[in-house]
Amino acid sequence: MRRGTAAVRGFRLLDPYGSLQPPIYQTALFRMEGEALKSDRGFDLKYSREENPTLRPLEEALATLEDGVDALVFNSGMAALSSVFFSLLNADATVLTTMEAYGTTLRLLSSLGRFGVKLRKTYPSTETYIEGLKSGRPTVAFVETITNPLLHVLDIPEVVKTAKDLGSVVVVDNTFATPVLIQPISHGADVVVHSTSKYIAGHNDVIGGVAVVSSRAMLEELWVWRAMLGGIMQPFEAFLTLRGLKTLFVRFEYQCKSAKAIAEFLAEHSKVAEVIYPGLPTHPDHGVAKKLFGDKFGAVVSFRVKGGRDAVFKFFKSLKLVTPGPSLGGVESIATYPVASAASPIPEEDRKILGITEDLVRLSVGLEDVDDLIEDLDQALNA
Repeated sequence: MRRGTAAVRGFRLLDPYGSLQPPIYQTALFRMEGEALKSDRGFDLKYSREENPTLRPLEEALATLEDGVDALVFNSGMAALSSVFFSLLNADATVLTTMEAYGTTLRLLSSLGRFGVKLRKTYPSTETYIEGLKSGRPTVAFVETITNPLLHVLDIPEVVKTAKDLGSVVVVDNTFATPVLIQPISHGADVVVHSTSKYIAGHNDVIGGVAVVSSRAMLEELWVWRAMLGGIMQPFEAFLTLRGLKTLFVRFEYQCKSAKAIAEFLAEHSKVAEVIYPGLPTHPDHGVAKKLFGDKFGAVVSFRVKGGRDAVFKFFKSLKLVTPGPSLGGVESIATYPVASAASPIPEEDRKILGITEDLVRLSVGLEDVDDLIEDLDQALNA
């Protein structure tokens, strides 16, 4: 089954009535006459904090798309990451990540220091990260396929190979790239996580997360942690997310095409100092992105507005079609101010090294007509 088809039909439909769509089991508990019933994968089916059949079609489809053995869905991307880290780390563990990553992820990893977990960070380039792997030999190697917000692209196959050779467990956040562009487990990663709130669900109307695992043993351990921490996705959210997943490929391919056109437009704009997009030859990781992703480079474009903070705020206030706000990946285009949102937990000294400055804007490109988006960006920049 090809991936585009798997997004639509990549699950078993076990409904006895022949419904085309999986039913919603909106229940807290299941009948238990002594022994608990078992779900299709052999886990106890008695209480919806642990397992609920509504979630299984979504988990099966996401596991298929990411080349995993199985998947667990959560009530947010951070719930997924928290459970993964709790399942893998102990007081003597070390995590290696990059200085640039989703700020709340970095805050979580830093906070685990109170339990004895050591955090190490490198500049977000393949060479420096591999050097960090070799010198630090971490318990867990954690990377994003496309970093947030400067859109660095590490050579995932090289990073994974080096980490695995050194005995590290590899966790990859594939939210920005999606399985449309790359499947890290096929390159040897152990766990792939997503904020399904973004491209997977795709409509800016549901919060969720997923962890796709490469082994049954990892699934069993993570399932226990999801149950203990209470982070399971709720049935209606699973229904909405599966509905969104079915259009992932057509949405994301269109969004990637529009993002490239917008990046090329902004690169020539007199009010823009720099455009950051892996699809442009000027991006430092363009070669790696082309090797990994082919002719699609994601649907997020970052750029620097001439005039700094005041000019950025004027730009946001002048937008008429694009919505200023946090998050990304939905059908509506969103313009974000990273220093005040996703990147705000990154230490100031790291932001200076990375170039996450007050003139930076991150644009998540939606499904609007690209000419309408370009016209709106142009008038807002010229306001």
